[in-house]
Amino acid sequence: MTPDTDLHARLDDGALWLTLDRPEVFNALSPAMAVDLARHLEEAVSREEVRVVVLTGTGPAFSTGADISGEDAHEQFDVRAMDAANRIIRAIIGLDKPVVAAVNGIAAGVGCSAALAADIVVAAESASFLLAFARIGFMPDGGASATVAASIGRARAMRMGLLAEPMSAQEAYDAGLVTHLASDDDFPALVEKLVRRLVAGPPLAFAATKRAINAATLPQLEPALERERTGQSLLMRTADVAEGMRAFAERRRPVFRGE
Repeated sequence: MTPDTDLHARLDDGALWLTLDRPEVFNALSPAMAVDLARHLEEAVSREEVRVVVLTGTGPAFSTGADISGEDAHEQFDVRAMDAANRIIRAIIGLDKPVVAAVNGIAAGVGCSAALAADIVVAAESASFLLAFARIGFMPDGGASATVAASIGRARAMRMGLLAEPMSAQEAYDAGLVTHLASDDDFPALVEKLVRRLVAGPPLAFAATKRAINAATLPQLEPALERERTGQSLLMRTADVAEGMRAFAERRRPVFRGE
């Protein structure tokens, strides 16, 4: 367990459960929490006792992404947040073991990006998926410009990215964005069933399958991560982002001027 960053790590019979535990802020990722999550994912590569990694959250959210709360959020938010997010995505995609995202509630921002980078995405009926970046003047990151389009196509990816509309769990399942859907009551049992099945499966075949499918469907992931990093770095310096973050903190609609 890692109490300092509100990330709980638990090994249970071959499954490493990584649980985001800041329910009071909808599991928004603090800088330390993001780094710790990436570290656990990276270390799982060399841990023979780990056969599957499970990402989930506590409370009503999976994760609402980077923590941008506070009056001075704009001054504190810099490219290091991008680097931490990209580290998480690279670790999920590059891990030679299945990664399951158990999406118990809203997944927004880079929280959505991380969930959709997983190999198996199980959504509770009350969950939703939101690329909320445009609401504060940013572009999607965490590899979402590649992973979302690879899953549901350009048109739906544009809709999610430009309009920042939430997609319900049912809509996400129907669109092919997630692999499994369950009622809130049945969700824990389905996640456990799938995790047990993966733990008992052939690890060498899983690793080869994951590499092959990712190579076929995400050949542009690395360039996408770099484009997102460059784009966000430029946007961070704009008046629109400063306005977006102020509006978020003040719970009002932002007024963007293209500056």
